[in-house]
Amino acid sequence: MAKKQAAAAAKRIKIRQVRSIIGGTDKQKNVLRSLGLKRMNQVVEHNSNEAILGMVRAIPHLVEVVEE
Repeated sequence: MAKKQAAAAAKRIKIRQVRSIIGGTDKQKNVLRSLGLKRMNQVVEHNSNEAILGMVRAIPHLVEVVEE
């Protein structure tokens, strides 16, 4: 029961792709796809955890993060 409450209280972040991946490395392309981003100005919402934040730190020049 405590896990359900913790999951409901988990912090959510919105991630928006602000720059094109054209010319980017394969690793950067894979990170964008893993986040669920496929095109410019697309916004996805994820739980704020270490895995997601690590992916965002790998491509800070391509995405913009908005915390709720």
